Amino acid sequence: MSAGLKVQAARLAQAVPALREAYSQALARWVGDPVLRLLALPIITECYRSPERQDELYKQGRSKPGPIVTYKRGGESNHNKLPTPALDVAFLLPDGEVSWSGLLLSKFARLMKAADARVHWGGDWPKFKDRPHFEVVG
Repeated sequence: MSAGLKVQAARLAQAVPALREAYSQALARWVGDPVLRLLALPIITECYRSPERQDELYKQGRSKPGPIVTYKRGGESNHNKLPTPALDVAFLLPDGEVSWSGLLLSKFARLMKAADARVHWGGDWPKFKDRPHFEVVG
């Protein structure tokens, strides 16, 4: 197993079983589609996140440079539970770059929600659109 696959497996292992299964099903459908497979490969950028890491992300766009990426402080995010009901996804492009394309994320969200009706996508949230974020509720 390559180092990249080991990292992906380790991140996915941090998720609750229902989220692991939904992600695995969505990933299999993605790589099974010849067009989607050529566009990009979904990757998990974060699953479990320590409260300290959460606080660092909370500072972004406030006391640190960059856009606001979260409204949750350490201990408030579903990412801060282990096993975690939340994970974040990006895409590895053919040129090796990483993308957070809203179009690709919306396509992957459809596959995630089809895999398990309990999956909620941050792109559907009414106020703060967190397109890389997926979580299992209930």
